[in-house]
Amino acid sequence: MTPPLAVVFDLDGVLVDSEPVWEEVRRGYVADKGGVWRPDTQNRLMGMSTDEWAAYLADDLIGGDVTTDQVAYEVVDRMSRRYEEEIPLMPGAVEAVRRMADLRPLGLASSSPRALIDIVLAHLGVAGLFRATVSTEEVDLGKPAPDGYLAAAARLEVPAGACVAVEDSSNGLRSAHAAGMRVVAVPHPRYPPAPDAAALASLTIKTLDELTPDVLARLEDSA
Repeated sequence: MTPPLAVVFDLDGVLVDSEPVWEEVRRGYVADKGGVWRPDTQNRLMGMSTDEWAAYLADDLIGGDVTTDQVAYEVVDRMSRRYEEEIPLMPGAVEAVRRMADLRPLGLASSSPRALIDIVLAHLGVAGLFRATVSTEEVDLGKPAPDGYLAAAARLEVPAGACVAVEDSSNGLRSAHAAGMRVVAVPHPRYPPAPDAAALASLTIKTLDELTPDVLARLEDSA
């Protein structure tokens, strides 16, 4: 394996503590439409592209006359309005991005819609630090497929095998690993990855404060 030449961040659950917000918004939307939220719904949704989760909500949880496009538009609108009130940053997010930007080119591969990615990065004040950002709206398949991470590597003009991904969720870990990247896992305490997905990480850290130059050095030594 080649030494790490770029770092590709996930967004939801890594830089922004948005998974609880997504769950609350989508759960409320399903209830408002007369649907039923299932025990495994949140885990299934994590990493899906907009088209994928909107289709799942429309077809599997709600049914009736609601369309995939309607679900996507209305849920993303609710999320945008929530972000106008507050964007819940993960502790140390901005500092971690700035530390890594001093060392390597940065990319981002997110399941969030493009509109929400742009809102969050602008709010963090780090949009200019990312050389490439990808929404899974812009590729064929969402996570756990590798499409988003492969697209980010291509836009960075860095081989995927020379990228380090920073991920939290089961589907995100599977996606980055399938792309051939080394993965640093930062598990979310409320939504920990499944054991098989966690085992795919090259390194696991507890918080973004631990994402330091030493992490890249350790991964380079293992190359």
